[in-house]
Formats: sequence, C-alpha cells, structure tokens
Amino acid sequence: MTFNRRDFIKMVGGMAGFAALRPFDRTFPLAQFPAGEKLGRIVEGKWDLMKTPNYQDAKIRSVYSDDVIPWYREVVGRRDTNFINQNWVETEGGFVHASYVQPVFNRPNEPLTQLPDGKSGFWAEVTVPYVDFVLENQAPSSPWIKDAMAIGLPTRLYYSQVMWIDQIKKSDVTGNWIYRINEKYGSYGDIFWAEGAAFRPLTAEEVSPIHPDVDPVTKRIKVNLTYQTLSCYEEDREVFFCKVSSGAKFDAYGNPVDAWSTPVGEGHRTWRKSLSIHMAGGTATGGGYDTPGISWATFFSEGVAIHSTFWHNDYGVPRSHGCVNVMPDHSKWIFRWSTPTCSLDEDDITVGMPGGTQVDVEERIY
Repeated sequence: MTFNRRDFIKMVGGMAGFAALRPFDRTFPLAQFPAGEKLGRIVEGKWDLMKTPNYQDAKIRSVYSDDVIPWYREVVGRRDTNFINQNWVETEGGFVHASYVQPVFNRPNEPLTQLPDGKSGFWAEVTVPYVDFVLENQAPSSPWIKDAMAIGLPTRLYYSQVMWIDQIKKSDVTGNWIYRINEKYGSYGDIFWAEGAAFRPLTAEEVSPIHPDVDPVTKRIKVNLTYQTLSCYEEDREVFFCKVSSGAKFDAYGNPVDAWSTPVGEGHRTWRKSLSIHMAGGTATGGGYDTPGISWATFFSEGVAIHSTFWHNDYGVPRSHGCVNVMPDHSKWIFRWSTPTCSLDEDDITVGMPGGTQVDVEERIY
C-alpha cells in the first residue's frame, strides 16, 4: 500500500537518465501546477488513490512524492488499523489519505528586482507548492542535498518554508529575476538560487506581536500529549487551540522508542525564537533528519520547539523527534503571541531565565 522515502529514493535512483533531467548548472522556471484554489502536495513515497475513502475499496491509481493534486475537501473515511488519522482528501478521480498530503496553494509573486533600501537581505515565504533550486557552491555540504544529488533527485523548497534572501539578479537562462538564498541559522553553508516569483517577502506587520497589551505573565501554553493538542491561555481564558504532532512513540518498524519523547512537565519556558532555522539530528539509520527552512520556531526546552511543519499533514498523531509539529499558520500565531518577541530585524532571540511564556506539557497514561 505504501513505501518509505528510502524505498522511493532507491527506485528513482535506478531510473536511467533521471539525473540528466535535473542538472545543477542552471535555474529552473516555475513548475506548472493543477488549476484550483487549494491544492495538495504528496510529501513522501507512493500512495493509493481510492474510489472512496476506504482502503478496502477499488484502487484508481497511485500518486507519488511531489505530485500536486486538486484539493476538493477533507473527509473522515473508514477506520483503518494502519492509521490513527482517519482523514482523507478528495481529489480529481478519488480519495487519498490525508496524512501525507500537504495543504498548499499556487500563488506566484511579482519578484523584487533589488534588495530593500538599506537592508542586507529580506525574509521570504515560499507561496507555490514547490520551487526547484540550484547550488552556487560547487559541492553540497548539507547531508540531505548530498543524498538527493547523489541519486538524481530534485532539490526543492516547499510551500510555507521561510528563507533568507541576500542577492537578486536576472537568470542567464530564463531571463527571470532569481533570488540567492543563504540560510542564516543552522546552515551547513550551502547557497541556493531559485526563481524569485516563488517567494513572498514577509512584512513587519505579520511578524508583529499578537495581544501585546496583555500582561505576558498571564500567558501560558498547554500541550496535551494524550490528545495531541495545544492551547494558549490568557489567565484562564483559552485564546487559541490547534492539533499537534509531538514526539513519536514508535520507530519506522513499529518498535517502541523513548528517545523522541517530548519533555513532560510544568514550568517550561520559551527561551529562544527563530523566524527560520535549519534543524538536523540523529543518523540515517537511527531515524535522523536534516531539514532547512523550518519557520516560526519557539523553543521551550533544550533542542525542543513548537514549529511549522511542511513534511506531513498527520496532526493528532505523535510522529516528531521530540518537537511539537503544528501547521504553518498555527506556529506563526504562537510565535507572534508568545514571548520573547521577534521582528524582521531581530529574527533570532535568546533570553536568559526566567525566560518567556510558560509551557506546560502533560500526558495521562491510562
């Protein structure tokens, strides 16, 4: 029914001539995507498109990593013991399980032709399902880029990722304005170039604090690992609620693991904010990860943050390496509401104790 990313990589790695389709000596024009206001991107592997939201029904066809499909609606399907999440996406011709379908939009932009006055760069968000990039440096440093290039996979940035742009020029190949992407925090040193139309510059207003007049001492975040939810409180009033994906309980083979647990306890404090950061850890054989452009990161424990997620749509199910995964718009709200505050200029803030907003993480074991 499905296979993992490693299987997918092996499959495409064996396709003759695949690498020739993705040279790394030029920039790419934006891809063509299906029509429709809302779209869905298959984030990993191979999935079956079913006649109804039920894996026991007839299979229509398969969809693969980075396929982009029309998103008509999300429905609850037949309960399947392989999944906790029972949501499905209806698309053209059938239904696909929602856990690996990223909700996206295709909203190209009029690119800037020069950096903002007096600025060394600007933050921008990817507003198309994906955009291909090429490296400025001859040899890649990031493990994920090395792996992709070694087997001919495309290197891409995805909808909702936030990146730092520090140069603009016209492409010698397409004649379009392209942006140079230089990660500010957690970078391995790789420099990317990509079509400017894929990126929307962030504004000061959308980074500004939410409810700044509320006494920050009264603000509190509660994460419930049992129900996989997050709530924000001002005094005893809940002002925000969303589903999350916290630390995974099982590895890829179904074995119980403790290494990825989200730390339980009251009185955690938000101690660092980063508008966008490259996160990496572990090893390939031990469930490692290496991910650029993780936006709206609010750290509340050593190496553990509430942050945006673009690589799954499985909220309500524990599946992270300890962090609290939330949808991009949700992580942005939490980032702006909690303290310490950040801005486009002060985009990575670390504070000493007693820290910022209190975060309580609870779990009930039945």
